[in-house]
Amino acid sequence: MTSPLVNFRWTPANVSVTQATAMLPVLIAVWATHGPAVLATLTVALVAALAWEGVFALIRHRPVTAHGLTTALIVAIMAPVSLPLWQIAVAVSLGFVLGELIFGGRGFGFLNAGVATLAFLVFSFPGVALLPADLWVAAAAVPGAVLLLAVGLAPWRTFVAAILMVAAVGLLSGTPVTLTDTGAAVLFGVVFLACDPVGGAATRAGHWLYGALVGGLIALFAADTGPAISANAVVFAVLLASIFAPLLDYLVVEVNVRRRRNRAGRANG
Repeated sequence: MTSPLVNFRWTPANVSVTQATAMLPVLIAVWATHGPAVLATLTVALVAALAWEGVFALIRHRPVTAHGLTTALIVAIMAPVSLPLWQIAVAVSLGFVLGELIFGGRGFGFLNAGVATLAFLVFSFPGVALLPADLWVAAAAVPGAVLLLAVGLAPWRTFVAAILMVAAVGLLSGTPVTLTDTGAAVLFGVVFLACDPVGGAATRAGHWLYGALVGGLIALFAADTGPAISANAVVFAVLLASIFAPLLDYLVVEVNVRRRRNRAGRANG
């Protein structure tokens, strides 16, 4: 009997549902830590994302999807619960539209819409500090990390390179980080933000380079905060690394093409 997984194909909808499933334990941990205000943030973020998806679907004559669910979950998990809800709505509108919808929707852009939303939140409203590292949230991210790594939606090379780079820079600087210090800021950020298949590199070598760049930028941006790495540092590290991800893939492809040309030239010679 043929397994149903043989003909399985990843689609933007499947990716969004799988990522949302992986983030549910984290959302529950944040809810338990910070109270029901998290649900209000999630509701506002989800309504704003789905409303904009509806607008663009109407303009482009496409069916309405629920890809904004992953963005809303990321915002609910990382945004401060004390923020006015209208600020959440504004940040989601800017981040989701400019980070994803304007490029054609899920899978067509080069930025993670959740990362763009959190960056706009910090840029637009000075003094905003994303939720600090929490050991329970970090522990809750483990099942989702295992799921995404197992199904290939989180490139393991990116994950390993980012974690190793953060650890290496910490050792070299004399302030090694621990799980208690980094918590959800690094574990959640690397798995659900840096390892996103849309915002990261696509080639195998690019995964290593991109992950190392993310880890190095996290350590660089967190240099002034001591051993504890803030969520703000992770978000801006992933945002900047995502901008360079297409360039890293281009360089990897160019190196491979030149290597093959040289091999072909030696063979013909």
